[in-house]
Amino acid sequence: MKLIQQDPDIAAYLAASEAVDHQHPLVREIAADLRSSVAHDDPSAYAEAAFDFVRDEVPHSHDADDPRVTWRASDVLRLRTGICYAKAHALAALLRAEGIPTALCYQNLGVIHGLVAVRMSNGGEWARQDPRGNKPGVDARFSLGGERLAFTVNPESNEVDYPVLYAEPHPVVLRALTTASDRESLWLHLPREL
Repeated sequence: MKLIQQDPDIAAYLAASEAVDHQHPLVREIAADLRSSVAHDDPSAYAEAAFDFVRDEVPHSHDADDPRVTWRASDVLRLRTGICYAKAHALAALLRAEGIPTALCYQNLGVIHGLVAVRMSNGGEWARQDPRGNKPGVDARFSLGGERLAFTVNPESNEVDYPVLYAEPHPVVLRALTTASDRESLWLHLPREL
């Protein structure tokens, strides 16, 4: 699938925002810890370490039956909970904190599912990554050489991989997260299309 940059300026995919708050001290602290665990001259090793951290150390709130709704990257990392969108925000923040261009992207699986795409070199290809969290039947892996996402779309069921790479969370996703009082209310209002 050909991924399409929404913003032609690569700096947009490095910027901090309210949801992807990579300048927050906690985000910076976790990024520094992850950076110290890998070779300093290997951005892909850092990207994989950040991916593994968010996938494995931040439980998906539905899998963990956690009622809290997080959406800001620093809150996802502080509370260690979030659904796919929130976990994507956290991974984007950790990657952007280390200068790795990161986009937010989406799939329609009956409801909208959030993931990220990374660009590891100037002029390189974007590679989608899904930090949702593994469980029986879901085995997402960091991969630059071929997608290892949590879910593959089934076109016969009208599922769609959206090709657009967003610098900021899609407004319908952010609205769903910021207006939900708890995960149960969020589940009732998950976006079904972008």
